Amino acid sequence: MAVRTMVRRCLTLSLCMLMAGSALTATESLAADCDTVPIDVETTDYSLPFEMPSGLMPDPQFDGLPAQLEVHRVRPVYADKCPSVPNRAVVLVHGRSVTGPVAFDLRYPAPGGGTLSVQEDLARAGIDTFAPSLLGYGRSTRFARGLDDPGNASLAPFASNGVCPSPQGCDRTHNPIFPLDQQRTLLAANPLGGHRHTHSSDMRFANTDVWVRDIAQTIDDAITRAHPADDKVTLVGYSVGALRVGRALYTAKYPEVASKVDRVAFLAPFFGGPTEETPPPQGFVSFPLTLMERAQIVEGGRMASPEREAACTGYTVDGSGERAWTQLMDLDATGRNWGGEDVEHPAGLLRLPTFSTYGFNDAVAGQLTQPTLVIQGLDDVVVPGGAPSASAIYNALPASMTNRVLVQIDCATHEMLWEGCSHAARCAAASAAAYGTEAGRPWAGAHSTVTAALIEWISTGTFNGAQAGRFTVDASGVARPTGT
Repeated sequence: MAVRTMVRRCLTLSLCMLMAGSALTATESLAADCDTVPIDVETTDYSLPFEMPSGLMPDPQFDGLPAQLEVHRVRPVYADKCPSVPNRAVVLVHGRSVTGPVAFDLRYPAPGGGTLSVQEDLARAGIDTFAPSLLGYGRSTRFARGLDDPGNASLAPFASNGVCPSPQGCDRTHNPIFPLDQQRTLLAANPLGGHRHTHSSDMRFANTDVWVRDIAQTIDDAITRAHPADDKVTLVGYSVGALRVGRALYTAKYPEVASKVDRVAFLAPFFGGPTEETPPPQGFVSFPLTLMERAQIVEGGRMASPEREAACTGYTVDGSGERAWTQLMDLDATGRNWGGEDVEHPAGLLRLPTFSTYGFNDAVAGQLTQPTLVIQGLDDVVVPGGAPSASAIYNALPASMTNRVLVQIDCATHEMLWEGCSHAARCAAASAAAYGTEAGRPWAGAHSTVTAALIEWISTGTFNGAQAGRFTVDASGVARPTGT
């Protein structure tokens, strides 16, 4: 258990009041002997054990096996919390590549002070935060015959005539994010020693419903530990995690999960596809393990063109990608010893699960009842369709929903959780104060906008004081309404 001692200054008086959760009562104002804002934050990591339900994993060999879900919690600490300050809790669900404790708790300096940690920002605003590593990620279970076996990385593809020339077998993939022949390209020297291996599991590691189970378990745990008002949490999904959250809120399938969620936020969301799992014509990927190299994380998100790079100078925070890789390797004692040409000096590889995607589309979004916030960077080139993906979710929400907000951020990419603003001319708003920033101070970048928006949404169900509508945050951080 580690306690962070850095004290963060409130950005504005109004935001401070949001962080307190409510105005002081008359008694508390006079007494002045209780805390309305946290005095510190506390970080813990713990495991939630469970037994894998039969029929849930694509490969039945994992049925009934013991497993554990690792949860990274950053919570507010009070010496004597005022009774008027409500308990609030949020469960944050990560995407395809970067697990929860890194995506949401990047321990790296942020522009303007503090760190690029969403969890710490929220905890200092009085919100208890829970970021699980879903099954197959971080320190959660990966299974000996699953992602722990380097022989479960991809083999070469079948020949054009459909014949497999390798005695160890050949592979197929239904998605280019799961490339073929990684046993040769990344693992040949270390740890496979020049030999290809037959798979101990020959199908995708998971599907969306596997991770809905994880989300449900984390929600129940967060309610037990944090005791939030009305026994409900806010649920946040980032990147592919948004698809997993959308599926979890599909009441036709998971009414018990939806009943425990008071609000939802989708960040840089993936959206679309079938409601239920549907095999592609060529079949699903035939291996459970895929790998990423250091450069893929360190180089991070990029703008779509040199022109956009020039217009958005200063959006990257130098060194943040390196820090993310270091934290990822800290969580993967096996993967950090794979890769490279020398076993004594491994390059390190990020182990990830293969999966099928489904469960969050117009039909699912159209039945949501929770107040919904959608945020996306206008320069997101990772999500198919980019920024229009966020608009598609917003447009698919029930027309009768009176509490839905779309926020699109200029000069922000898919990695907006870690992005700042260090270009003096661009980041200094001339016409108005940047959203969530004290008047007269420059915009600290997309990270500050996202965290301020989440704090306001979780605390009051509004963005920039509004319960509904579309907003654009410009290249200087100023938020303006753009429609309904």
